[in-house]
Amino acid sequence: MPYTVSLQEFPGLPLDAQQQAEQRFRRALDKALGERVDPVLRAFQVASDSSAEDLSKEDFALASAWPKAYDLARTAGFRDLGAAEEAFFEVRAG
Repeated sequence: MPYTVSLQEFPGLPLDAQQQAEQRFRRALDKALGERVDPVLRAFQVASDSSAEDLSKEDFALASAWPKAYDLARTAGFRDLGAAEEAFFEVRAG
């Protein structure tokens, strides 16, 4: 399940703090989805470009798991960083 996580739009954040935030995000995402990170992410990306009627039940179920898992991971990643309105974690499938 190779994928990358990078914190975006958080100017002035020291590199070590950025790397720690990305690691917290990744650990939380792995905990929420386990080995399913890659298929859930891919299903969510397909769902974002499609209508619900175009998805199989399996793909819809996979895609539906992404928002909650991402939100949990985002909360963990931003812990101790403070506020940054434009900041987000970018996740890319490997």
